Amino acid sequence: MTYLTKPKFHHPALPKNALGYTHRDYEGTISTLCAGCGHDSITAAVIQACFELSIEPHRVAKISGIGCSSKTPTYFLGNSHGFNSVHGRMPAVLTGANLANRDLIYLGVSGDGDSASIGLGQFAHSIRRGVNMVYIVENNGVYGLTKGQFSATADRGSKSKRGFINTDNSIDLAAMALQLGATFVARSFSGDKAQLVPIIKAAIEHRGAAFLDVISPCVAFNNHTGSTKSFDYVREHNEAVNRLDFISSRMPIEVKYEPGTVEVVEQHDGSKLALRKLATDYDISDRVSALGFLQQQTAKGQVVTGLLYVQSDSDDLHAHLSTVERPLNALGEKELCPGQAALEKINASLR
Repeated sequence: MTYLTKPKFHHPALPKNALGYTHRDYEGTISTLCAGCGHDSITAAVIQACFELSIEPHRVAKISGIGCSSKTPTYFLGNSHGFNSVHGRMPAVLTGANLANRDLIYLGVSGDGDSASIGLGQFAHSIRRGVNMVYIVENNGVYGLTKGQFSATADRGSKSKRGFINTDNSIDLAAMALQLGATFVARSFSGDKAQLVPIIKAAIEHRGAAFLDVISPCVAFNNHTGSTKSFDYVREHNEAVNRLDFISSRMPIEVKYEPGTVEVVEQHDGSKLALRKLATDYDISDRVSALGFLQQQTAKGQVVTGLLYVQSDSDDLHAHLSTVERPLNALGEKELCPGQAALEKINASLR
C-alpha cells in the first residue's frame, strides 16, 4: 500500500492550542478514500476534537479492524500509536492494550461490517465490560470494499445501487450499546461537524465505554435515492434530540443559558456537557427511555442524532478488576514477582 504524506512545512502564523501544537500536528497521511466519502469528514472531526482538547498525540492509541472505515486512522494523528488488527477483532486488541497501559487514550475505529457482522461478539463484550475507550463506528450500511452489498446495519426496505431491496432486519448498534451497559452513547452524522466535534470531545473525556454511531454515507455505493444512509435521506430525516457544548475542566467553566433550555452534566474529571435540548422532554440520564425513544423514531423512519445517554459517575474495566494504578510496562520485578508468600495468600483466598 502506498502512503502519501503531507508536506511538513507549517506556516508560522497557524493557530496553536494550549500545548503549542497546530492543527497540522494532528493530521496523518493523505486519504485514499473516494472523494466526498463521509469517513473523511469523521477524520476531520477527530483531528479538530484532539486539537481543541490539546491532547499530546503520543498519548493516543488508535486501533482498527478491516474495511474502508478501518483505513481512516492512517489519516489522523500520525504521531500517535496505532494497530490495524484483523477483521472484527479490534475490540479484543484494544481491551488487551488498555489493560496493559491505562495511561493512553484509546480510540477504536470500526465500521458496520467490522462491528455488526464478523465482529458483533467482540463489540458486545468490550461494551459490557466497560473498557475505557471511544468506540467509533463509521456506519454506511454497505460493504464498500466488496462493491456495495448490504451490511447488517442496512435498514429493511432500503434499496441498493443496483436496485435490490433489503429484506433483512437491521442491527441498531446504538440500541445494542444501551442494552449492553455503555455509559456514553451517541449518534451523529458525518455531515454535521458542529454536532460531531463536541460529541467526540466529550467521549474522549468520559471514563468508561463511550460508543459513537456515526452515519457516514458511501458516495460510491450508498448515496442514491432509496438508500436510508445517503446524505439527502439523513438530512431530511434527522431527529436531533440535543446539541452539545463541551466545556473542558481545563477551561473556566461558565454556563449561561435561559432557564429550562439547557441541561448541564458534570463528568468525573470536572468537565461539563451543556445540552441545548431540541426535544425538550428527552432525558439523557434514563437508559430505558433512551432505548424506547430510539425504537419509536426508527419506526417513523427518523434518524436520531445527538447524545442519547450518559452516566456521569461511570467507572471502567480497571475499576471492575481492581487493577494497579500504574501501567504494566512500568512495574518492576518486585511488583511482578512478589514471592511465594503472596502466591500462597492468593491461593488461600480462592479456596
